[in-house]
Amino acid sequence: MRHVIITGAFGLAFGLWVGTAAVVGQTIPKSLQEGGPEEILKQRQNNWTVGVAGGNMDGTYLRFADELGKVLDDGDELRVLPIISRGAAANLQDLLYLRGIDVAFTQSDVFEYFRTQRKTPNLETRVQYIIRLPVAELHVTARADIHTLEDLRGQKVVFGPPGSSPTLTGPIVFPRLGIPVEPVFVDFSTGMKMIRSGEVAGLLGVVSKPVDFWSKIPPNTGLHLLPVPYTKALADLYVIGEFTNADYPNLIPPGERIDTIAVPSVLAVYNWPKGSDRYRRVERFVQYLFNRWDKLTQPPFHPRWRDVNLAATVPGWTRFSVSEELLQRVGQGSTDQAMARDFQTYMTRQVRTAPRNDAERDAVFRQFMLWREQQRKQ
Repeated sequence: MRHVIITGAFGLAFGLWVGTAAVVGQTIPKSLQEGGPEEILKQRQNNWTVGVAGGNMDGTYLRFADELGKVLDDGDELRVLPIISRGAAANLQDLLYLRGIDVAFTQSDVFEYFRTQRKTPNLETRVQYIIRLPVAELHVTARADIHTLEDLRGQKVVFGPPGSSPTLTGPIVFPRLGIPVEPVFVDFSTGMKMIRSGEVAGLLGVVSKPVDFWSKIPPNTGLHLLPVPYTKALADLYVIGEFTNADYPNLIPPGERIDTIAVPSVLAVYNWPKGSDRYRRVERFVQYLFNRWDKLTQPPFHPRWRDVNLAATVPGWTRFSVSEELLQRVGQGSTDQAMARDFQTYMTRQVRTAPRNDAERDAVFRQFMLWREQQRKQ
């Protein structure tokens, strides 16, 4: 079997060149250096600006968006504006209808909801994806007296503020598991106060671990994460996830694991007509993203960037044409022999059966990257 894995380091080894402006460190925009007539300044300010809908202050997506802004910034040649938004569920609507939004962080179950329930016309052609991001795990936080999801039956559960990820994921998951709950739609800080005071029994989050909001829960508060079973009723939209002590040392003892479900996250883009002003902006955004990918995978940026397989697909979605062209160009170049050898060694020693689907392939890829890092430290 031929395994093709494309990562940031792998892509650089392929000698990816995207034909855009010279990639250098962040530069001072000419509009600040030189000044000039206001009409010229206005043109410079808007010429290569891309708006990215991130998420709320408590989530990982806003951090991801902020880090994209830092890494891709190139003065007047490209400016990325990370935008605080209502969350992954509302981000797709913002991408469709809000002026100034070209790129958004969202999730595959959000897309499916808009396609099947909202019946948004021509969604598949209007919204596409640049890359598939790390999965977002379902965090179900509960009081000390709540031990299982079943204990939440009929109880008040914080789903987060309107438009956030759990306001869509929660109404899908609990009915499918046959556990009715009473949703409470408030921000997460207020929700934490409510759960600690006993006003609510649980609080949901759908974010890529680890998240400061959960990491900073003090030990010995009685608050804990509930396991979420992965069942056939959830298999069409979700994958298997887990939490360990390495993720949340205050909540999980060493050596223990809490199973949960996770939803694939997506960096989505509006599919502007080729040749249009907005298209050329997102085209440059994608080019810079691929060309500077290695910077995102290094500290101090979020460690989950290293889990991204640039070639991973999203079932039911179409990859944005610029991303597809860059991936094809990479695949036609020279290979990274060291990475290929390491991957072959890992597959031979560690993997007994070939992955059968995208979820299993992504899991193998993540384990391979962890294994490779461990080998380097030895």
